[in-house]
Amino acid sequence: MPHSRHHRVNRKGHFRLILSILPPEKTAFFAQFDAQLCFSCHPVNFSPNFFPFSGFGLCKSAKYAILLVKYVTGGILFMANQWLSWLPFLPADVPADFASPREVAAFELAQALPTLSPNLHVSLAEDDSLGEGFHAVRKGDDVTIFGGKTGLLYGAYWLLMALASGSALPEDHSSAPQYALRMINCWDNADGNVERGYSGRSLFFQGGKLTYDPARMRQLGRMMASVGLNVLCINNVNVHDPAQLLIEDDLPDLAKLAAIFRPFGVRLMVSIDYSQPMRHGIPTADPLDERVQAWWKHQAEVVYAAIPDLAGFLVKADSEHRPGPFTYGRNHAEGANMLARALKPFGGMLVWRCFVYNCQQDWRDEKTDRPKAAYEHYVYLDGQFDDNVILQVKNGPFDFQVREPISPTLLAMPKTKLALEWQLAQEYTGQQIDIFAMPVMWQELFADMPRNSIMAMAAVSNLGNDACMTGHPFAALNFFAYGALAWDPDACQPDDIIHRWIRLTYRFAPDDENALADVLLGSRHAYEQYTAPLGICWMVTPNQHYGPSPDGYEYQAWGTYHKADRNAIGIDRTADGTGYVLQYPEALRRRFESTQTCPDELLLFFHRLPYTFKMRDGRTLIQRIYDDHFEGYEWVERAASILKALPLPDFDRALVDERIGRQLHNAREWRDIINTFFHRLSGIEDVHERKIYR
Repeated sequence: MPHSRHHRVNRKGHFRLILSILPPEKTAFFAQFDAQLCFSCHPVNFSPNFFPFSGFGLCKSAKYAILLVKYVTGGILFMANQWLSWLPFLPADVPADFASPREVAAFELAQALPTLSPNLHVSLAEDDSLGEGFHAVRKGDDVTIFGGKTGLLYGAYWLLMALASGSALPEDHSSAPQYALRMINCWDNADGNVERGYSGRSLFFQGGKLTYDPARMRQLGRMMASVGLNVLCINNVNVHDPAQLLIEDDLPDLAKLAAIFRPFGVRLMVSIDYSQPMRHGIPTADPLDERVQAWWKHQAEVVYAAIPDLAGFLVKADSEHRPGPFTYGRNHAEGANMLARALKPFGGMLVWRCFVYNCQQDWRDEKTDRPKAAYEHYVYLDGQFDDNVILQVKNGPFDFQVREPISPTLLAMPKTKLALEWQLAQEYTGQQIDIFAMPVMWQELFADMPRNSIMAMAAVSNLGNDACMTGHPFAALNFFAYGALAWDPDACQPDDIIHRWIRLTYRFAPDDENALADVLLGSRHAYEQYTAPLGICWMVTPNQHYGPSPDGYEYQAWGTYHKADRNAIGIDRTADGTGYVLQYPEALRRRFESTQTCPDELLLFFHRLPYTFKMRDGRTLIQRIYDDHFEGYEWVERAASILKALPLPDFDRALVDERIGRQLHNAREWRDIINTFFHRLSGIEDVHERKIYR
C-alpha cells in the first residue's frame, strides 16, 4: 500500500484531507478501480460547507500524484480498497506506527472532532481500575474520558459515534462490557478460501501463507474496537494443512499480525488441529499420553514467547470427521483440560466448540435425535473442566437455522464457563444476498437465557476481501449489532441499534431512515416466511445451503429430517417422542411441550402435526404454510420498491440492486417449490385460490 499522511486542516474548520502520495505511474492503478469502487474524478470545491472527503481530485507534479479521497455524503468511504461502513467520519487508515490503544484513541478524536463537534475539547485519563470499561464526564464543551488502556479507546469510539448519530451527550456516562471475551471466529483457510464465506476470499491467507494488506488489518481492528470486540481467531476451526504451521513455522508472521491488532485492543486466537503432535513422530494424540502433553506444553511455550498476549486456542474436536479425544476413549473434559494446562501459565484460554453429533446417522434410525447431542455429550461433565476452558455452544441445538429454540446446553452447565456462538456469515439465512437483519433473532434468544449463564460470546465472521467487506452493505449491520450485543445485551434493542447503524452509515432524512429501518426490522420474519416453515429447518439445497430443496437432506446422514408425508409433518420431540424437550428447565419444557403454548414459529420443531391442525388464529397448518410463503414473497417485492427509492450512494446502490434482484428470484423459488411440495403431498387447496403448481 502507498504511504499515507493524514492532515487535519483548521482545528475549528469544516474539512480535512487524506493525502496519498503516489508516483505518477501508479495513478493508472486507481483509474482501473473506477468501475469497481465507484470512484469519480472531478475538481475538489473547497467551499465553506465542504464536508470531509467530499471530492476526489487528481493533481500531478513531475514526480508525484496526489489523490484526494472521495467521500460520498451518506455513504461508504474508500481509499485503495478501504471500506468504513458505520465509521465514514474517520480517515481511511490509522498510522502504522501506533503501539497502544491510547494513541489510536487520541488520533481518532483529533481527526473526527473538528467536523463532528469543533468546539468540543476531549481529554483522556487512564484509570486501570476501569479495565475495559470507561467513564465519560462532560462539563459544557469539555469531556474527560476515564478508562483502562482499551477502555479509553472504547470510550473515544462511543463519543464519536454518539456525535455522528446525533445523540445527546450525557453529563455522566459509564459503560463496561458484560462479557470478558467478545470474539470473532473466521473460517478462513490457508489457501485463501473462506468456508461459508460470502464476501470474497480471505483477508488473511493466500497460497498457503499469511498474506494480507496491513491497511485492511488496521481497518478491521478499528471496526472491531469501535463496537467493543476484543478477540479475533483468524483461521478455520476445520484446520487443514498447512494451517497447522501457524503455531510452528509461520509463528513469526503470526506475531507480526498480532502486533497490527494490538493497538486496537484486539488479541489473536488460533484454531488448532487436535492431532497436531502426530505430525512430529508421536503415534497418538491421546490427551492422557505424556508425550502428547509434553509436546503441547513445549509448543505453548514457543507460541507465547512470540505472542505473549495470544488469547488462546480454539478447538473443534470429534465433529464432522475432525480428530478428538473420543478416538482414544477419552471424554471431552480430559481432552480440553490437557490443552488448557499447556496454556494456563501464560494466561491463555482454551475455547472448545460443543458442535459434536453423529454425522453418519442412518436416516432409518428413529431413535437418534441430533438436537439432543450437545447436551448428552457435555452436561454430565459440568464442573470437570479447568478454569481456563470455555465451552463454545451454538445458539440453537442444530446448526444456525433460521429458527431454532435456545440450546438447552446453555442453560444446564452452571459450573462451567460457556460462550454463546452465533453465525454472522449467512450460511442458512441468505448468504449475504438476501437481507437478514439478526438483532431481532438475538433478542428473542436472550429472552430465554439468563445473562450470567455465559461469560463470553463468539460469532462466525461475515467478512472477506471484497471491496465491501461484508458482501452486502446491509450485512455490516449484523457485525455492528453483534458488537453491541456482546458488550451489553440489555442495551441492544433491535429498533435502536438498527436506527443507530443507519444514521452512522447513511445519514438519511428521517423518512428514508425509517423506511430502511422497517425493511431491516422485517427482514428476518419475511425470510422465515418464504423458507422452511414453522421451525422445520433443513429444506435448503444440500452443501451450498442456498435455495429450496424440500427433501434434499431427508435421506442423508446428517440427522436433518422433517418426515413430511401425505398426512403430517414435523418431529415429535415431546416427552412421548424423542424426549428432547426434557433437556430444558421446567418453564421452557412446559411451554414447548404443549401445542397450545409452543410458539407457532417452533411448532414443527417440537411437534408432528396433521396438515389440518388448527392454529391458534383459526387457520389450518397447511393454510399457514401457504399464506407465509405468499406473504414472504410479497414482502420482498415491497422491500425492493422501498430500496429503489432510497438515496443510496452509488457503490451501495449497485450492490443492493443486484442482490435484491437475486433475493426476489430466491423468494419466488422458495414460495413456489415449498407450496407445490406441500400441495402435492396433502392434496389440500389454498383457500384463497392463489397459483400453486400441480
